[in-house]
Amino acid sequence: MNYQECLDYMFAHLPMYHRVGQVAYKKDLGNIKALCESLGNPQEQLRCIHVAGTNGKGTVSHLLAFALQQQGYKTGLYTSPHYLDFRERIKVDGQYIEKSFVRKFIADHQKTIEEIQPSFFEITVAMAFAYFVWRKTDYVIIEVGLGGRLDSTNIIAPLLSVITNISYDHTDMLGDTLAAIAGEKAGIIKEKTDVLIGERQAETSAVFEQIAMEKSAPLTYADQVLTVVLLKDEKIRVDWKSGKSLELQTHLNAPYQLKNIATAFAAMTLLTKKMNLDFDKVGRQMDQFEQKVRYMGRWQVISRKPLVVADSAHNEGGLTYVFEKINSLPHRQLHIVTGMVNDKKTELVLHLYPKSATYYFAKARIPRGKPAELLRDEAAQEGLIGKAYTSTKKALAAAIKKANSEDIILITGSIFTVAEILPDPQVQPKD
Repeated sequence: MNYQECLDYMFAHLPMYHRVGQVAYKKDLGNIKALCESLGNPQEQLRCIHVAGTNGKGTVSHLLAFALQQQGYKTGLYTSPHYLDFRERIKVDGQYIEKSFVRKFIADHQKTIEEIQPSFFEITVAMAFAYFVWRKTDYVIIEVGLGGRLDSTNIIAPLLSVITNISYDHTDMLGDTLAAIAGEKAGIIKEKTDVLIGERQAETSAVFEQIAMEKSAPLTYADQVLTVVLLKDEKIRVDWKSGKSLELQTHLNAPYQLKNIATAFAAMTLLTKKMNLDFDKVGRQMDQFEQKVRYMGRWQVISRKPLVVADSAHNEGGLTYVFEKINSLPHRQLHIVTGMVNDKKTELVLHLYPKSATYYFAKARIPRGKPAELLRDEAAQEGLIGKAYTSTKKALAAAIKKANSEDIILITGSIFTVAEILPDPQVQPKD
């Protein structure tokens, strides 16, 4: 098979959660263990940092990869899902996995794949572990896909476990209380291994502390290590409790991104027990973060005048932060292009959307996409008024046509909605 045929094979033959939903979610680690056993257990040869959480885990993972790259370490990064290119999931020093490796991996292991019948996610995780070993990485950052305890990534023995925060998401699989969801995320806490919690939350702290105690895992909250302060002109300052400070030039200056930066820098601080980390090296290149690690889809500016922003926030925690950011910006009218998946409990998020905005509803091009007309009708029950469109691009075109230069256009609701309008990551925003 050529590369495209390999992708078609994986997409068509392996159950993919982000396309078909819960049916693709495996509630045990049997398949991934069998796959990795057939590969010689590559995960056992890796030095990993494991990152879980409801919101921010992708950003924190990218920030940690960036920090390690700046030290000269060959750094692997595994994230999911992807926006534009399958290879976004598996990177070394910001470069995508080679198509030739994907093709060879599938060709070499197709018989095993047919025997084990793994999900798309399971085969991708196994491929990532094998690739990172083949590339002789120094360290790898592994982002949890869904939950933690039963996630396919949870067969590693990390140097550090990081849990960003807890919000309501995937409640049908992870539980319908914050404490229950925290229990699933806390499944990545390992025996006698440092764990960092990004945010203190009254509903979840006791869960994390209990599990950490049971596993003799030293637990630290980010706010015990440092604080992050927003300055002017896209600058922030990291203030360590030890007295050290560091100024950074960064586009990651939304309120929710400050929390992610705090979590990432606190994690880096704990990692200094295991490796050499020069924070000044991180600070000097921070304004190139997005390009160095190919970070996309979070408060990504598509164009200006009007300001068009894409953000893949899709749950209560993420959307709350996005709308806080928008409220802090001067604008005449807000236009929202949105689409969701058909198993999303829209009542958990639609009440967060501002009633004063103008809406453009669309269905993402995946089997799980919620029909635009159905989303429009559900939104109308919350007082959110707008029209349904046959595609995300047509919805965005309508918003651009209606907006003036003082407006803001936000594309949000799911990663799949955002993915359909993202530009090439190497192209800079238009004026």
